[in-house]
Amino acid sequence: MSCFGRGLRRTAPARGSSRNELVTPSTASLTRVNGWACPPHSFQLVGWTIYSYMAVVGFGIYIPLLPSPWSHMAYSLTGIAFIVHLVTHLAAVSIDPAEAGVRAKKSYSNPLPVFDKKKQPHVIHNLHCYLCKINVDPKVKHCGVCNKCIEDFDHHCKWLNNCVGGQNYWYFFVTVLSATLGVLVLLMVVLFICIQHYMDPASLRTAPQFTSVMSNGTWLVFLPLAPMETGSGSLLVVAFLTVMLATGSLLLLVHLLGFHIYLLLNQMSTYDYIITRRRKQTSQQDVEMGFPQSSDSNAGQNHPQMEPSIDCDALLSDSVSCKNQETGTISSRPSGSFCTELDNFTKSSEKENGFYYGTELPTQIIPGEVVMDDPLGWRSGGGGEGPRAGPCEGVPCTDRAHQ
Repeated sequence: MSCFGRGLRRTAPARGSSRNELVTPSTASLTRVNGWACPPHSFQLVGWTIYSYMAVVGFGIYIPLLPSPWSHMAYSLTGIAFIVHLVTHLAAVSIDPAEAGVRAKKSYSNPLPVFDKKKQPHVIHNLHCYLCKINVDPKVKHCGVCNKCIEDFDHHCKWLNNCVGGQNYWYFFVTVLSATLGVLVLLMVVLFICIQHYMDPASLRTAPQFTSVMSNGTWLVFLPLAPMETGSGSLLVVAFLTVMLATGSLLLLVHLLGFHIYLLLNQMSTYDYIITRRRKQTSQQDVEMGFPQSSDSNAGQNHPQMEPSIDCDALLSDSVSCKNQETGTISSRPSGSFCTELDNFTKSSEKENGFYYGTELPTQIIPGEVVMDDPLGWRSGGGGEGPRAGPCEGVPCTDRAHQ
């Protein structure tokens, strides 16, 4: 393992900030119970609106126009898909995916504790969450949106306004699957109606209520309970809008469903996939720049593994020594991405020598929260101080694994 396998990223320091400041979650201080907690996400509202529109248009306008026995088949397939989607969607939103210890505390009404970086470098450190105050399993992550630890964390879903974890993952999967099948059947029905409207309109006017309609340009909707007359133009305009909406929804659903089938076949979570992809991108960048790959470039093919803690004794010279607590010295030469960052760091420190760069506190990435890594620990200093000398000068002392 090389402690310089990843490229370093840093952002400009905020004015008046300090690496010893208290860190609080980006969302409200209260922990969210499930997807019904306020405020609702805009994607959640859009999802329920599309579902309601598809149900009204499908069962109220187009499926009743189908001749028998196609109408009975369409009612059965679409009805099963929409009912299963409704039940699983409600379950996925309503279930609390938190870790068992968090659910046992039942303290969602209390403000979330404040995380102090002076005491601990990570929100979850040594399998203990310092915000939820519980011991957790390796697959547990702390979601910055829900403000709680999620059991078998997969991702935070904006469409559900809830985290997807071990407690509700299969409800989420069936929700996506049923939505895909329901939209597909409805799209085929609407396209069939549009084609038959021009090819053989009489085949769509087999309902008994059409016997009282004299004009062929008049159509009935909301059959058979509340028939209402409408024109051919209105019927085709609504069909066009429905086809466009159904096609866009179907593309998104098929992509999402295929992605999660891929994850299931590879026994990965969405979080594992993102971490593995980031590592591959970093390795690919080193290859494109002409630098040799590090020894851990193939790590995380299926699951990103927890890396042992590393102490790095670095000097601002051509050679760097990295000591692993388990295996001893593992590298004597920094990777290309680190050398580039080190050159840029040296030049920027000459121009802006009013800032102090510390390296003691790595950044903890909280799932669901947008966080920029700051491995060099920017700090405002006075008196024209440069980088502070120390055992790990300019190099992160800990090879950080995502908790």
